[in-house]
Amino acid sequence: MDILVVNVGSSSVKLRLVDESDEVPAGLDLGPGTEDLAGAAAELVRDTEDRLGAVGHRIVHGGRAFVDPVVLEGATDRRLEDLAELAPLHNPPALAAVRALHRLWPAVPHVACFDTGFHASLPPEAYTFALPRQWREAWGLRRYGFHGASHAWASRRAAALVARDPSELRLVTAHLGSGASLAAVAGGRSVDTTMGFTPLDGLVMATRSGSVDPGVLTWVMRHQGLGPDEVEAALEHGSGLAGLSGGSGDLREVMAGADGGDEAPALAYAVYVHRLRALVAAMAAAMAGMDGLVFTGGAGQASARLRADVCAGLEFLGIRLDGAANDTALGDAVISAPPSRVAVVVVEAREELEIARQVRRTLGWPPAAG
Repeated sequence: MDILVVNVGSSSVKLRLVDESDEVPAGLDLGPGTEDLAGAAAELVRDTEDRLGAVGHRIVHGGRAFVDPVVLEGATDRRLEDLAELAPLHNPPALAAVRALHRLWPAVPHVACFDTGFHASLPPEAYTFALPRQWREAWGLRRYGFHGASHAWASRRAAALVARDPSELRLVTAHLGSGASLAAVAGGRSVDTTMGFTPLDGLVMATRSGSVDPGVLTWVMRHQGLGPDEVEAALEHGSGLAGLSGGSGDLREVMAGADGGDEAPALAYAVYVHRLRALVAAMAAAMAGMDGLVFTGGAGQASARLRADVCAGLEFLGIRLDGAANDTALGDAVISAPPSRVAVVVVEAREELEIARQVRRTLGWPPAAG
């Protein structure tokens, strides 16, 4: 049976039909929002609707309640609604997609797969915030981590590309898109990651700030009269590359502006790369070293220049990039030079295959035949 995977991101909605061999015979990319989702989904499977066995939904934040994938039912939906404010760019539209497609196919199982699930293996020293005990225990304030499906797929695929068992490897996986995060994956398990309680933490992103001194936030609220809604809007929508460059949060446009001599985009790109290098090193430290650096996500896959600029500051970790392999990489590829102690790999983001894998396991179906 086919699985329709619904991936609601911060800047797009991706629909992918995955068959029993992990092939993707049909797919569709939509803009942000889910207004036309039901019609688009119905058209996508129009000729194969009799083969539709399940719908897998990417849900970014599962909180403490959801670690493993779940078949969505009424009570589960209500608990997920309570988590909406923890990922305001992601969870509300994802739940709108669940409702729209459940109305379209009420007899088909709908399975929620959580980005936070892959990071449930974080050790206490990695997920615990240095906050009052009451805040941590009563309110569930901790590091959750996100982009779990992408990090899981990228780490397994990278291991295959370097012909090693995932259990033998220490990998830093870099999901670089509109949202961006790193994960330290040791022996196939996430042991550290850059995003935190919400998807705001860590790397500089398209419109999200990444890590910021919390004292900045209390200062602007106390001295500039900003309320929590204004601060949240600024951090989610007016910061990151867009806030730094004074224009677009699209990395391609930032690079073009920097190349044209515009100081603000040049600074934006420099800050973006600086934070990336620093946190790659932090992820390596969490594993006492690294065997591979894996680039994935829209920018990670598409920008040879970004990969080269990041790796140029990481030679001390044993990284040596093959410039020609990097420049010509298409799809999945190893782009490190033979003397490199650390493999550098590009992996196409295939979150749909990871989500389909989780759906099959949850429903008790056999693994993909491919």
